[in-house]
Amino acid sequence: MRKILTTSVGFVAVMLAFPVFAQQQEIKLPPQATEFWEPIVRKVQPGNENHQAPSDAIVIFDGSSLSNFVSSKTGQNPEWTLQNGVMTVAPGKGDIETKLGFGDMQLHIEWSAPTVIKGEGQGRGNSGIFLMSHYEVQVLDSYESRTYSNGQAASIYKQYPPLVNAMKAPGEWNTYDIYFTAPRFNSDGMLVSPARVTVVHNGILVQNNIEIKGPTEYIGIPNYKAHPNELPIKLQDHGDLVSFRNIWVRKL
Repeated sequence: MRKILTTSVGFVAVMLAFPVFAQQQEIKLPPQATEFWEPIVRKVQPGNENHQAPSDAIVIFDGSSLSNFVSSKTGQNPEWTLQNGVMTVAPGKGDIETKLGFGDMQLHIEWSAPTVIKGEGQGRGNSGIFLMSHYEVQVLDSYESRTYSNGQAASIYKQYPPLVNAMKAPGEWNTYDIYFTAPRFNSDGMLVSPARVTVVHNGILVQNNIEIKGPTEYIGIPNYKAHPNELPIKLQDHGDLVSFRNIWVRKL
């Protein structure tokens, strides 16, 4: 028994000394050992101002036409109004969506709540931006109107409230910069990784790389169902005269 104990104690002593020995054997590398030169980072020309589209962006709406959208209801030309470089929801005409599909993306979009104030809560300046037609970043006049927190402007609808209320007054322009990672599904349609999103509202971080729980539902629990890797961006007709301008996307 004493021999075994002595051996065990010796083994422990060696193991305790090993980290000290390892620390003494510090490997010195030249700076070049941790540098790499490939791949070469491609150049992108920024816009003259941060809200302007960079050179690799797909401009969805520049104020000249609605030609990059179709009606979600009919698949035909959208019936929203276009005036002075701004498009406005035409209540009752239905949602519109991009002709192109998108997955991982950086989305810039500007919107304005109606200057004629009516209604409260979800009835005031309501619209929505549906990423991949499924995942809604809420558009709402939450400037001086109370509603459920996970339904106010810049919420991930019915899932996450914004970190702060960064709304501007009705008639002023709000900016969303949205950084979205699409969900991944395997060949059997099982979810491999959920969607994630970061939202900056008027220059203020309001959603910080949160994990989207599934399609944003008005009623019920979100539940992922497999869908294509790229789908249109949808803008909602909720019956209010919400306006949009300067929409561009960078595929990531």
